[in-house]
Amino acid sequence: MASSSVAKGSVVNFDLSPEEIEKMIKKMVHDEHDLYDRVASVENPTFSNVIVPLNRLYNLNEVGFLSSCFLRHVSTSKEVREAGERARKLWNELEIEYSSREDVYQAVLKVYNNKEEMDALSQEDKRLVEKMVRSYRRYGLMLPQEKREELHKLKAQLFDLEVAFSRNLSNSNGVALFSREELDGMPEDYFDDRNTEVVDGVTKYFVTTKYPDYYPLLKYAKLESTRKTLFVVNNTRCPDNIQLLQDAVKIRRQKAKLMGYKTHSAFVLEPLMAKTPLTVLKMENDLRNKLVRIGIKNLSELEALKKVDMEKTGKTYDGFFQWDMSYYMNLANEQKHDISDNDVKKYFPLANVLRGIFDIYQNMLGLRIIKVQDAPVWHSSVEMFEVWEAKEDKFVGHFYLDLYPREGKYNRVGVSRIRPGYEREDGTREYPVTAMMANFAKSTSKMPALLTHTNVVTLMHELGHVFHNLCAVTKWASFHGTRVERDFVETPSKMLENWAWEPEVLTKLSAHYKTGEIIPTSMIEKIIATKNDNAGLTNLLRVFRGLYDLSIHSISNGEVDVNAHYNSLERDITLVGCGDAGTFGVATFGHLMSRYDSKYYGYLWSQSFSADMFATRFQKEGINNPKTGMDYRNEILRPGGSRDAMESLEKFLGRKPNNDAFLKSIGL
Repeated sequence: MASSSVAKGSVVNFDLSPEEIEKMIKKMVHDEHDLYDRVASVENPTFSNVIVPLNRLYNLNEVGFLSSCFLRHVSTSKEVREAGERARKLWNELEIEYSSREDVYQAVLKVYNNKEEMDALSQEDKRLVEKMVRSYRRYGLMLPQEKREELHKLKAQLFDLEVAFSRNLSNSNGVALFSREELDGMPEDYFDDRNTEVVDGVTKYFVTTKYPDYYPLLKYAKLESTRKTLFVVNNTRCPDNIQLLQDAVKIRRQKAKLMGYKTHSAFVLEPLMAKTPLTVLKMENDLRNKLVRIGIKNLSELEALKKVDMEKTGKTYDGFFQWDMSYYMNLANEQKHDISDNDVKKYFPLANVLRGIFDIYQNMLGLRIIKVQDAPVWHSSVEMFEVWEAKEDKFVGHFYLDLYPREGKYNRVGVSRIRPGYEREDGTREYPVTAMMANFAKSTSKMPALLTHTNVVTLMHELGHVFHNLCAVTKWASFHGTRVERDFVETPSKMLENWAWEPEVLTKLSAHYKTGEIIPTSMIEKIIATKNDNAGLTNLLRVFRGLYDLSIHSISNGEVDVNAHYNSLERDITLVGCGDAGTFGVATFGHLMSRYDSKYYGYLWSQSFSADMFATRFQKEGINNPKTGMDYRNEILRPGGSRDAMESLEKFLGRKPNNDAFLKSIGL
């Protein structure tokens, strides 16, 4: 990976003040209003005088909107983050207004109804018009004016609820104090540079609910009381979010009924691959029925381990709970395979893993990745990269990595589109820009940032989204990159997780942080042997989340208590509950309020496709086969949403997909 001191292509400006963000968004809103009026006054609507200007302005304004909204997740300035939220609200109000412009809709509809012109359009142009007409209809423009106004009010209310929910999540960070004894079992590096406070003469360590603190503690802390304490702190955060979700579910149901749909899920799923709630329900329940027997066996093994611990300490066994899961799964792995995450991560310094993964993507996709020195970024820990074609002097795009936690930052893992790629008016290309956000453990004064194998899988997955955004080549921004059907969007990334289970890949990514030695073959074999350990319980958790999402959004009459339903369904499906701890995990289920409502099933749905893709092509033809890699780039990544996802799948597979490889991959 070479270095560059000057970023190629146009670089997005992240050094924006709150005033500059506000000014930029207001100008965009003004330009959109002006264009709507002009388009509505066109006497003879055509593709060139209606569709093209609307979407060219959309191309341009996406950059300002996405960059300002992105800053609300990553800026170190609270004022800038708040300005990003206000910008998002203004843009949402504009979308609501746009969706109410019947005069603009009529102009678009005239183009759509002109069969001669539609037949002459390219596939992508024709799809664009069809998508616009469908969107207008789903905006409610077929409704009488009175109902349309009611729908717009509901949309505005829903947006405010979703923003408040997400803001609460970002701003809430639970903290607990533990003595060294209470943290028995934690690896030594967990204490490196950790803040402390003396309480009644005892040194206590600050432990937060941020990713690098929370998940290791649940995995390694020997005392159940310690695990339970932090689990409860995390799962009693954001109590206001319960009512926000409760209200959102009600509004979504009202919206769906106004639109003539029985439920919100029926409305949401109609344009997706699954099409109907019944299809999703069948998929989830079929999988649940297959998994439950394995899950019961997994749970029995874990319960036995806890009972032994209780006997050793003279305590009475009182059940197996959510805060026990990670600890006893890890203990079972250590006993069964003689392997520890703490030993494994020493071979995976983040910097080395990144270099290895970059090599994999470069070879697979025919690309060159160049780090930009002295890059214009929003925080000193952020890195910027250029991507070029490997065999020609052709620029592809930029991406950023923001991998460590800090105050006010997005507290999960995700990828944001900052600028879509598209064809400019003069025929040249605007280059895509995208960023990955994560919360991996930072380096300390004693060691570099190290990754567990689970972290390696996560990094492989999220970079899959990055390269989906970079490798797509579409004419219009609205089809670029991950702008595919929501229940397909995880497919490329889920497929790329498979590389993290291949022996030659793990060898390539490894280098002991002290000695530089590659990971021993025996350790690789042990890692791979753990792949489907506790697969029943692990996948039942995913089934639970998908079914919970579907169920609260499939109520046609009456109310559902979102918190009580969450807790009871969790116990029922995952086989493990929280006893009388009084937790409300639903308050931190961020997907439900970030446009994954009625779509969480997409993770398992996508996994079925991804397993088929990997087994059918890469496993048979070789994970380093350049032709297979380029077929994947050209048939899956390049089209973005410019054609149906099923068409892309069938072109890559050479047939219709099936779930045989998926069931095999999870041990069924």
